[in-house]
Amino acid sequence: MGDILFLAHRVPFPPNRGDKIRSHHLLTSLAKLGCVHVGCFSETEEDRASIGQLDQLSASNCVVPRSKPLVLAGAEAVLRHKPVSLTAFYSSRLERWVHETLATHNVSAIVVFSGQMGQYIPDDFAGRVIVDLCDVDSAKFENYAEAGERVWLNQREARLLAAEEERLAHRADAAILITKAEAALLRSRMKSPETAQIEVIGNGIDARLFSAEGVAPHPDLALAGGPHFVFTGQMDYRPNEVAALWAIDELLPLARKRFAGACLHVVGRSPTDALLRCKARPGVRIWGEVPDMRPFLAGATCVLAPLLIARGVQNKVLEGMAMARPVLLTQEAATGIEARDGKHWMIAPPDAKTMLARLEALLVDPPAAARMGKAARDYVLENHAWEAMLAPFEALVFKESGSAEARNAA
Repeated sequence: MGDILFLAHRVPFPPNRGDKIRSHHLLTSLAKLGCVHVGCFSETEEDRASIGQLDQLSASNCVVPRSKPLVLAGAEAVLRHKPVSLTAFYSSRLERWVHETLATHNVSAIVVFSGQMGQYIPDDFAGRVIVDLCDVDSAKFENYAEAGERVWLNQREARLLAAEEERLAHRADAAILITKAEAALLRSRMKSPETAQIEVIGNGIDARLFSAEGVAPHPDLALAGGPHFVFTGQMDYRPNEVAALWAIDELLPLARKRFAGACLHVVGRSPTDALLRCKARPGVRIWGEVPDMRPFLAGATCVLAPLLIARGVQNKVLEGMAMARPVLLTQEAATGIEARDGKHWMIAPPDAKTMLARLEALLVDPPAAARMGKAARDYVLENHAWEAMLAPFEALVFKESGSAEARNAA
């Protein structure tokens, strides 16, 4: 086994958002197999401050600051007939580093995290290629277009990304999706899925970190009346923004009519202007970035995940479950987690009256809420430990590659 080249669209440190959590654990797993060379982008000061940790884990690395304005990426995309998602993450410096690394090291496998980075795989590389697509991103842009958002742009992005996803699925020795549903969706959108190896490796949870033991609830939740509903995530991510605004506009007013002290806490970095404008509403707290999400989860009467658009496994749901909190979510947010409704969590359609009815049944019966929280934690401990989730990954990386001719032809 030679060295491994790992390409990710963001620095896999610190593991404090969905994609970075998964890429962090993939990289940690790869580092146990051999020498890993890492190419990625940095976007924030926090990213750049984490490069020292990356130095400790990698044999070499290239971290390129990502500062290309979206308007410029869009113009490049039109001129190059590429998806904006690819031009936004294109760097000639990173491309040169990839070729230099392959020329000067015995790299036997390239592992790509996220489809944006597949553009760096050289056509003539004869070693093993593993692409973790995570989700079918093209379908997400289709959903945006169907919802009437920037229809032409999102339709174009969906069409071009779908072609890139199919290309990568055939180029790779194995293409990885997070859920069976996403894998089936990718196959359904391909012209010849039978010639691609598509695998499923789910998301895990660090249940030692996300544990209510030793974590005190945040004072603003512990000392105020309540009930307290907590929604977490990257808040400039459109599906999270839409879900949070729906909960503020539709669910919370009904909840406050039934429970006067009900409060919705929206916790996560980069809240949009639309969310920030909700700060003055009764019962709404927009926290933005916080140093530790766990005190908010520990103080939650219920964790909410009313997502209308969702791809793959939601880390916010696993984190709430690991903290032994009851979780109320939509079917979309439940994808990829085979828990039981009514035992490990509560599933409801995005209808405020229906969701309130499920909340009310839980809020008036604290022992039942505690039983659900315990069952939720037991479930993730048994089914979503990172070690178990990534166990098949080593075999995929080590497996003998197919012929270079066959792979290059794809």
